[in-house]
Amino acid sequence: MKNRDDKVQRILELARNSGIVSTKEVRSQGIHHEYIRQLCAEGKLFRVGRGLYMLPDAEVTIHHGLAQAGKAVPKGVICLLSALRFYEIGTQAPYEVWMAIDRRAAHPQARNPRMRIVRFSGEALTEGIDEHIIEGVRVRIFNPAKTVADCFKYRNKIGLDVALEALREVIRGRKCTTDEMWRYAKVCRVTKIMRPYMEAIV
Repeated sequence: MKNRDDKVQRILELARNSGIVSTKEVRSQGIHHEYIRQLCAEGKLFRVGRGLYMLPDAEVTIHHGLAQAGKAVPKGVICLLSALRFYEIGTQAPYEVWMAIDRRAAHPQARNPRMRIVRFSGEALTEGIDEHIIEGVRVRIFNPAKTVADCFKYRNKIGLDVALEALREVIRGRKCTTDEMWRYAKVCRVTKIMRPYMEAIV
């Protein structure tokens, strides 16, 4: 019994420390996932997504979906409309979490939250990433300047009007410098596209 209690306490401690605990994390501790099922049956954990669990009294914020996505796809980066929403840029309110992953990576199996996967490569995937703690989970999100450059790169997916709105708000709200904007425009190879709009705003 003591052995079971020790394992249960370790699982609950993982959940307290990380906000959302995954089956993979529990297994990495040498603990069988059956203990998670038992804790759910006892009401000490509840399932928030495929292989993802939280404490019943855990704090849930408006960015809960980002925390879930960050836990489900730790190598992914929150991008485009979801990044705009996180930084309160523009008026977009996506019902999916927009997630950037490597072009060669396997498609995430998570069903909850719903995710819109966009494939990036090279510096477009590795540059401009900030890390934020959301509900105890470390979530990777492209910074405002990189997000705006991405919006221009993927303007056919999200609309040029969305990219322009984001550019105006980021520059006028001083969420980044023009130097930062040009840096990420070069990374995303959209300097020629952005230049006339930047010159009109600045």
